[in-house]
Amino acid sequence: MGTNRRDFIKKATAGAVGVALTGSITSTSAKSYSRIMGSNDRILVAIQGLGRRWGAYVPAISDKKNNIELVYLCDVMKSQRDKAAAHIAKSINYVPKLENDIRIILDDKKIDAIFMATPDHWHAPGACMAMQADKHVYLEKPCSHNPREGELLVAYQKKYGKMIQMGNQQRSSVESNEIINNIHNGIIGDTYKAIAFYTNSRGEVPLPKKANPPAGLDWDLFQGPSPRKDYMHDTWDYNWHWYGWDFGTAEMGNNATHELDIARWALDVEYPEHVGVYSGKFHYKNDGWEMYDTMEATFKFANNKTIQWDGQSRNGYDKYGAGRGTLIYGSNGSVFVDRSGYKLFDLKGKLIKENVLKGGGEDGVALGGGGDLSTLHSVNFFQAIRGKEALTSPIEQGVISQMLTHYANIASRIDKSFEVDNVTGRIYDREAMKLWERRYEPGWEIKPV
Repeated sequence: MGTNRRDFIKKATAGAVGVALTGSITSTSAKSYSRIMGSNDRILVAIQGLGRRWGAYVPAISDKKNNIELVYLCDVMKSQRDKAAAHIAKSINYVPKLENDIRIILDDKKIDAIFMATPDHWHAPGACMAMQADKHVYLEKPCSHNPREGELLVAYQKKYGKMIQMGNQQRSSVESNEIINNIHNGIIGDTYKAIAFYTNSRGEVPLPKKANPPAGLDWDLFQGPSPRKDYMHDTWDYNWHWYGWDFGTAEMGNNATHELDIARWALDVEYPEHVGVYSGKFHYKNDGWEMYDTMEATFKFANNKTIQWDGQSRNGYDKYGAGRGTLIYGSNGSVFVDRSGYKLFDLKGKLIKENVLKGGGEDGVALGGGGDLSTLHSVNFFQAIRGKEALTSPIEQGVISQMLTHYANIASRIDKSFEVDNVTGRIYDREAMKLWERRYEPGWEIKPV
């Protein structure tokens, strides 16, 4: 039965891969795959990374009508595995296996798909390893740690034909889809500008100092693809985001990914022609935070379109009246859209339509950000694997949105603006291109395919 089930999933996926970017599948293929249900339709999954995001997948995984079996929970920290096991016991009536090393799971031929919610430096290498091992991937943002990894993700997807759903879950919002379709159909006229923003009041973080890894942490596996170094106090639990570029991608990769994706989608643009950044660390200047905590970035596109990013990690003043969201401007009006819905304004600033959820939805700036959109996004991933739907956020689109965050990080690190080839996405500046990729621990490189 296991072989028949895997064959069925493969045939279903093969029927969907060709339509992942079109948004439709033929009625013939949908009907043929819908005839086979039960055990042949069951998708066996694992979750890698049991920190703040993984709980957002549980409602979709545990819902019996989705016919999913969670076989493994994987994390390099024992306490995370134990907490996850206790948490999942409230939602399912069987016990998943607890595993430290994702490579053991990838060797299990029964597993169909992996949810990857690890630190940033693991995302693309882990996804490529999974595709090579014949697994589909739900890949959390940022999908890549650097621009080169985005290129590799697309190449691996094309070679192995697996589904990769990027975890920018607002793409699954009914309200966001409604208003962006309306924007594309001219509801605010010709679009010319979007402002994407994020505000948080993150506090002081400790100065890192050399220490023994915490009990239960496999520090070698935590580092994974990253070159080996000594453990520093308080690195492993979320603060890796702010302690240099070995593991994290700063607030751009951490949060800007979401709003910049909506801005790019709404303006219907791909790669910019010019990137400029103003950034700096302005708060708690003597603490351990090594990244910028404030950034304004401007991306100029063809046809005189512009996206602006305004990010404040440690100043909680909501200058736009909300903690996060995207403003889209057109010749005849404007739109504010976030994870809860949208507001449509005419040219005089009068509210003419509003579609905002009352309760539910995704958390705003809270850690984790789980909720209804993550459930919709996960279910779409399952249906795409079965060949019944096109992916909401295929990796070919995800990597383009992610590139905006990489451009901004690179511009911040070299402290200058630069021009971009708006067809290939490559940067013309030689200094900037030195940051196009990163070094890997020997043996962990992502090999070109």
